[in-house]
Amino acid sequence: MRLHRNLTYAVIDSLRDVFNDGVYADKAVEKALKRDKRWGARDRKFVAETIYDIVRWQRLYAEIANVKVPYARPDLWRLFVVWCVLRGIKLPDWNQIEDTPTRRIKGRFDELSKIRKFRESIPDWIDELGVEELGEVIWTKEIAALNKKAEVILRTNTLNVTKEHLQKDLKAEGIDTEFIAGHDDALRLVERANVFKTEAFHKGYFEVQDASSQLVASYLDVEPGMKVIDTCAGAGGKTLHIASLMENKGQIIAMDIYESKLKKLKVRARRNKVHNIDCKVIDSTKVIKKLHGKADRVLIDAPCSGLGVIRRNPDSKWKLQPEFLENIKGVQQEVLQKYSKMVKPGGKLVYATCSVLPSENQQQVEFFLASDEGKDFTFVKDHKVLSHQSGYDGFYMAQLVRK
Repeated sequence: MRLHRNLTYAVIDSLRDVFNDGVYADKAVEKALKRDKRWGARDRKFVAETIYDIVRWQRLYAEIANVKVPYARPDLWRLFVVWCVLRGIKLPDWNQIEDTPTRRIKGRFDELSKIRKFRESIPDWIDELGVEELGEVIWTKEIAALNKKAEVILRTNTLNVTKEHLQKDLKAEGIDTEFIAGHDDALRLVERANVFKTEAFHKGYFEVQDASSQLVASYLDVEPGMKVIDTCAGAGGKTLHIASLMENKGQIIAMDIYESKLKKLKVRARRNKVHNIDCKVIDSTKVIKKLHGKADRVLIDAPCSGLGVIRRNPDSKWKLQPEFLENIKGVQQEVLQKYSKMVKPGGKLVYATCSVLPSENQQQVEFFLASDEGKDFTFVKDHKVLSHQSGYDGFYMAQLVRK
């Protein structure tokens, strides 16, 4: 591979934004890819993948390069040089690149690879927490799986097309896909591609959604004609899946505290030809109280640490803090207590997170069931999805029924 200055500068500037200024990696990549409209697919791929790669392995590379946050510009170049050396990329004769101790870099890599927190490039506190909650053996396997690059998975919008038809349409547009066992509506891309430019996407034939995430809507056991509430709908990936499973019949109330996210959901719903969704901003307790005892199904896709999805959000390893995790556990219990009241007798509640930690998952459900609000509910089943077992994101879902 031959390095190009303009592409490399885009990478360096983006790393500065992520590490020093707290910009989210996906936003930094988005900004970088707008720098030069002349860049082809290969150039754009280099920029995006290099940024994500160095963000993912930041701790390991920083230890090898002997640099610390906040990074001066020469420090960022040293991180980049480590990335190049470990990938066997020939370094050009540029002013920014100092004499490179290739042998020392490789030797240091071999040493540090024996220590999990460096090998998997994670903060000490996350490593300790993973061992505490999952045990040494499972955590070692799980964090290795969570550091692998996430595949692109599509969810067929069965309101508009069959999975087989979608596969043929994508093939006609030069995109090969495969079915995934145990996931009725999923297609896995054989090679990464920009699916958002396809005719199939604009026709509302699919959404990009990880295979694990696709399990949540199915866990609700919805039927056409029901009244279903998605309490933390966000931009609506699971809401749209619920609509598909309900065959566009009945009513889905999509709720969120952020109106901006619900606006995105409305745009996606139009493209998906979904018309049984009502969006409600949770701007007061009245919104919830009006719906007490009204829903056949309630989904609480709770805010969480996001540790199950760090494959696709590698910068969250560096942004997540112990205080946030403790605070979010309080929020999880609060939403369980409040939003569960919307389930009618005989109705079902699903609590879900994209975390692999029992303290955010099983323990929250147990605490809820032991509380005054939870005494009206019975535990039915739960499903723990670990990345090293499934090959997809880490997830948790529990189904409860109201007596």
